[in-house]
Amino acid sequence: MSSLFSPEGEQVPVTVLQVGPCVVTQIKTRDTDGYDALQVGFLEKQSPSRINKALQGHFQKAGGQGYECVGEFGVEDPSTYALGQALNIDDVFKVGDLVDVSGISKGKGFAGVIKRWGFSGGRKTHGSMFHRAPGSVGASATPSKVIKGRKLPGHCGDRRVTVRNLQVIDIRPEQGLLVVKGAVPGSRFGRVEVRKPRIRRKRH
Repeated sequence: MSSLFSPEGEQVPVTVLQVGPCVVTQIKTRDTDGYDALQVGFLEKQSPSRINKALQGHFQKAGGQGYECVGEFGVEDPSTYALGQALNIDDVFKVGDLVDVSGISKGKGFAGVIKRWGFSGGRKTHGSMFHRAPGSVGASATPSKVIKGRKLPGHCGDRRVTVRNLQVIDIRPEQGLLVVKGAVPGSRFGRVEVRKPRIRRKRH
């Protein structure tokens, strides 16, 4: 993360994402695959020794040796793209657009309900026997079990999280950088997925 200053002098917290260059490695159509989508590769590998023969042949069709990360995105008209085509950032996103960013959140190990779910806990006063416990988790007789989905202690973090409607502050296509307002899921240098928003936020 970093920060930028707006023309009005306001400090804006931002996250710098490297989202390019991405290469089209496969074009999926409704006739052959049942849906329209693009498979894209990011961060080309210099040595394909760790890639099996099938994937090596798959990537060579697109003119590459292999990629560190491969993803798939739905498109309306796949015929407008070509195999091996490099996708430019400024062709997909513009400054001021809203985007959804998905990633794997930081793993925090086993945690209680206060850290994991934000429970307020009990009183800290003298004589209190209830401090950081989860409290009642179900009825005694009916249904005589803990209902599925109850918030309990367990593994905290390390799951897919999506932050919606982050505003694009700056685009630097020559460096493959996309600057968005706010924070994104995951640790530093973690892999994220940036796409057009599915649920658009209403502007007031």
